[in-house]
Amino acid sequence: MNDSNNPKSRREFLKIAAAAGAAGVSLPSAVHTLEARQAPAQTVSPGDGIQIALIGAGGQGMGDARTATRIPGVKVVAVADVYDGRLTRAKEIWGNDTFTTRDYREVLARPDVDAVIIATPDHHHAHISIDAMKAGKDVYVEKPMIQDIEEGPKVIETARATNRILQVGSQRVSSIIYAKARELYKSGAIGELNFVEAWWHRNTAMGAWQYTIPPDATPETVDWDRFLGDAPKRPFEPIRLFRWRNYQDYGTGIPGDLFVHLFSGIHYVLDSTGPTRVMSTGGLRYWKDGRDVPDIFVGVYDYPKTASHPAFTLQLKVNFADGGGGDG
Repeated sequence: MNDSNNPKSRREFLKIAAAAGAAGVSLPSAVHTLEARQAPAQTVSPGDGIQIALIGAGGQGMGDARTATRIPGVKVVAVADVYDGRLTRAKEIWGNDTFTTRDYREVLARPDVDAVIIATPDHHHAHISIDAMKAGKDVYVEKPMIQDIEEGPKVIETARATNRILQVGSQRVSSIIYAKARELYKSGAIGELNFVEAWWHRNTAMGAWQYTIPPDATPETVDWDRFLGDAPKRPFEPIRLFRWRNYQDYGTGIPGDLFVHLFSGIHYVLDSTGPTRVMSTGGLRYWKDGRDVPDIFVGVYDYPKTASHPAFTLQLKVNFADGGGGDG
């Protein structure tokens, strides 16, 4: 960016962005969630409430559901997960009358569920989203919307055919910080755009997806076959469930888990529809723990000139070996 002819400096821009951050956005380190802004107290009649179900009650799903229930009139009435411990925890949080099951289809069959939050491993996103919309439920599905690009058109076609709401959870497009950056960019305060550099480094085990494995995770407490779904069949191995982001069979690695946040924020600020040329490289350099996705990744992306932005180059990078930023 070139701001030599613009009276508003980068320093001023950063001060404004920091002020926006102080206005109420909270970013917990282990779970990517934006806390809901405090809404004025209001009374919601029973008929105007929204009853939701959570499908996938891990850290991200629980965070999404907690944020949703801070909105008056929103109630969690059902939870589905393949691990019994999470179902027990759901009842502790939302009450013993909360319906719980290992089979998400039982949740979709319930007439008291208006909408679902889908926060499962990536390889389940597309088919559960499609099933939910066909069952008449509105859907909030965690990013990425799909694991394989060929799944995308089917999800979009189902949303159009059923006329259901489909929202993909990429939090930066809901951030007041990025809303302020968008405002400043459109006003010309940032100057001429030519290069963007963004990163999401980490330097802890948790940040590198080394999540805790419950000691009671056994074939009796985990529905292993349901977790695998259409992924290759293999014997029970709980590390693959509780650290699924580390494996290509279930996740999308750094690009689908972290680059997507950087892309969505930048695209929101610029009204961009994406690059036309992509170059990337990386590898498994540090976490030799059986994972098969890189722990260091760099991408370079060329964007064409459009009505909303000039041509520019974007560089993204993630370093799990020796990066900064805590658990992320």
